Amino acid sequence: MDPAHHDLVLAVTSHLPHLIAYTIVGTASDLENVTQSEVIKYSAGGFRDFTRIAASDPTMWRDVFLANKDAVLEMLQRFSEDLSALQRAIRWNDGDALFNLFTHTRDIRRSIIEQGQDDAKPDFGRAH
Repeated sequence: MDPAHHDLVLAVTSHLPHLIAYTIVGTASDLENVTQSEVIKYSAGGFRDFTRIAASDPTMWRDVFLANKDAVLEMLQRFSEDLSALQRAIRWNDGDALFNLFTHTRDIRRSIIEQGQDDAKPDFGRAH
């Protein structure tokens, strides 16, 4: 694999998930402050997974994002376009589009498990 494609693969499989995790945890914290509620205290499993990623070393990830700026920005643009399509599907009650996306992504998750790259147990087999 040539270096440009490798950079894009890392950007979408590692860098972008970290950027999304940092953002969603920050958004939840802001919401908690604005609503004066305990958003984080009552977080569900999916959100806790984001907080695990968002607990990563800030110095390292700052440097990673800046050193890989072009690939990260390209993947962030693609993600933004996909997110806009998802917003449209929800806005226009396009249940088929949502179902197709969720089915496709579930199949990807299953293939990751089948390849032995993760665990199918609840919470990925992590103890509480």
